[in-house]
Amino acid sequence: MADIPRNTIHHLIALAQKMKAARRQGRTTFPLKGKTLGLIFEKPSTRTRVSFEAGMNQLGGQALFLASEKIQLSRGESLADTAKVLTRYLDGLVVRTFNQASLEEWARHTSIPVINGLTDDCHPCQALADLLTIVEHRDHAKGLKLAYIGDGNNITHSLLEVGAKVGMHVAVGCPKGYEPDRRIVEAAQKEGQQTGARIEITHDPKIAATDADVIYTDVWISMGQEHEQQPRMAALTPYQVNSQLMKQAKPNALVMHCLPAHRGEEITEDVLDGPQSVVLDQAENRLHIQKAILLEWLGK
Repeated sequence: MADIPRNTIHHLIALAQKMKAARRQGRTTFPLKGKTLGLIFEKPSTRTRVSFEAGMNQLGGQALFLASEKIQLSRGESLADTAKVLTRYLDGLVVRTFNQASLEEWARHTSIPVINGLTDDCHPCQALADLLTIVEHRDHAKGLKLAYIGDGNNITHSLLEVGAKVGMHVAVGCPKGYEPDRRIVEAAQKEGQQTGARIEITHDPKIAATDADVIYTDVWISMGQEHEQQPRMAALTPYQVNSQLMKQAKPNALVMHCLPAHRGEEITEDVLDGPQSVVLDQAENRLHIQKAILLEWLGK
């Protein structure tokens, strides 16, 4: 998110809204006809894969799913050689991987757009879909307060970055030792000085949730962290989003979760499936924001 100018963020949200409305009205155009998107995935996926594949198809192009263990990368071919060859075949790449440096290496060795489908550091496509969802339900994001409850993970980082860009206050309630990356927090705070966004990190979930317009959470154990299950569960159990915590937020606060969710762990079932939840809107909006991203970077 830090690489995207503020005006581009607003443009992507408006473009996604326009294409979402067109699809619901049955109006179809195929601006990416003849274009091919590659999807390099080292991590399992439902929403990222399907939204990009469906989005590319709906725009008239095609998508090729390339699981990393099914291509020559798994047999020792260098990432650089693979990237340079794929550049000759494709018009764009979505990379979903563990290490941020790996994503950046893909970008260095290609001359086509490389889209971050998720890394351990950040998840910008998700944050843009979240912003689209907030704007749909509240007409704006500037001046609203989003409270993220849980550990400082890739979702937290991208929410901090996008919130700072659009003037949305972001409060993170996390246990000691599970704070978001200090460099990302400081960069967001600096950005927020220009947009009016307040960035707050606290170890008290109630303080973070106080007067929030949005309560957001995510799973406590991300892919690759399974070996940390016991200490993470112990540290994060007091940070569950439940009906008691919701009382700290505004009465009409939105409930958000990027899914998949573990009901009864980071969020209770009654809150996740309750009337304030917009998690399915979030999931749907992955499709529409993905289409905006594809059109913006592959349609030129």
